Amino acid sequence: MAFDGGTKIPTGYTCDGANQSPPLSWEDVPAGTKSLVLIVDDPDAPAGAWLHWSVYDLPADVHELPRNVPVTDVLDRGAKQGRNDFGNPGYGGPCPPPGKPHRYLFKLYALSKPTSLHAGAKKAEVQHVVEHNVLGKAQLMGTYGR
Repeated sequence: MAFDGGTKIPTGYTCDGANQSPPLSWEDVPAGTKSLVLIVDDPDAPAGAWLHWSVYDLPADVHELPRNVPVTDVLDRGAKQGRNDFGNPGYGGPCPPPGKPHRYLFKLYALSKPTSLHAGAKKAEVQHVVEHNVLGKAQLMGTYGR
């Protein structure tokens, strides 16, 4: 894990550094899980929750994402990445305006079925599928300020 919950996200995973996605891992996926969804957002953004990353249709037997996941629409084993609020596929690291540090929520959802969404889906599309098929959720919160 690149950082502990509630701590500062290292600069290398932000726009002030290499802007690479951090390595993430998880365990104890609920029984019956057919796919996993990761949503990373900043609830403290001035315009409302800012989407930094969405990955969906991760197979249920995947238990980690490596550092620096490719910024492509489709990943290995059929997983897909949505468009972040920067307008790009894949990860866009923390890049808050100067001031108080922001919170970044890394939310992993276990779903009862694949999303069936196209690559490049928007946050609202991903959240809609998640809301109707969630079996479990885990969350990691990190902070970053400038």
